Amino acid sequence: MEHSRKWFVGWAIGIVTAIVLFSLAALTMGRYEITLGQIWSVFFPKAGQEVSGTVENVVLNVRLPRIGLALLAGAGLSSAGGAFQALFANPLATPDTLGVATGASFGAVLAILFGWPSMAIQTSALAAGLLAVALVYMVSRPKKGGGRASVVMIVLAGMVVGSLFSALVSLVKYAADPQDVLPAITFWLMGSLSSTTKETLVLGAPFILAGMALLFLFRWKLNAMTLSEEEAISLGISVKKIRAVVVLAAAMITASVVSMCGLIGWVGLLIPHICRMLFGSNNQRVIPASMGLGAIFMLVIDTAARCMLSAEIPVSILTAIIGAPFFIILLRRTGGIAQ
Repeated sequence: MEHSRKWFVGWAIGIVTAIVLFSLAALTMGRYEITLGQIWSVFFPKAGQEVSGTVENVVLNVRLPRIGLALLAGAGLSSAGGAFQALFANPLATPDTLGVATGASFGAVLAILFGWPSMAIQTSALAAGLLAVALVYMVSRPKKGGGRASVVMIVLAGMVVGSLFSALVSLVKYAADPQDVLPAITFWLMGSLSSTTKETLVLGAPFILAGMALLFLFRWKLNAMTLSEEEAISLGISVKKIRAVVVLAAAMITASVVSMCGLIGWVGLLIPHICRMLFGSNNQRVIPASMGLGAIFMLVIDTAARCMLSAEIPVSILTAIIGAPFFIILLRRTGGIAQ
């Protein structure tokens, strides 16, 4: 036990160090090259050299908000995916298991179709994502006197609601102007952090942080949720309350991330599996580890997306290209079983 604790603490220190180092590296990388000395001068103007207004603008208004969103999105999606995998006892569960991402996508593409500004697009996506999870609970709610909603019923309701919103997204794409609006919708659905600003981050970050805080506080209770519902209730565990809190937290995270970044796949599936293979199936460790590794993964992917080519690559393309083969290697080596 002591060795296991030291192992996890060592990894935690390494993850935090890696986040700091990768963030500094991301601040320097891009079409406009910036040195570490210039970055130091931006944050501590009296202790360093003078820098131009362009350097200050790039660091504070372009790269810093984008790095912050990449860290939050990666940490949030990974923790949401890990929580859902534990909650539904399904290793294939993702942050969109309940249709939140497709619901948020519909809200965003509808706003793009109507030509709304970026902040209105984000608000519409966030509202539609939360509406999707509300519909899931309405559909899965048993008839009066019919007992509690089962996990299977909730997952099936999520599939139905997700399919409904996916069809509505296709309908909006069909109705969109193929010259101007449809390309914008298609690019948004591919996922990108290119439109990140301080304003969008201020609007969406509180939902991600609140959701992550709830998942972190309830992480030890997720271990009990892996038991059968009857066993958990016999131990005095409020299954309904825990399930509602976890679903709400994951929904807030997913809807907020999608509203700012578009659809980003693989993060919520791949990272929790890596964490379970490294640290075992104890969610007290899996959830915080997922947050750290997810933040690093997303930051590296986004930095590569904006630096690899002259034109920015959609993030979801890179997550699939890198995530799928890596996931296959993990499965081949471990058989998908947590160590």
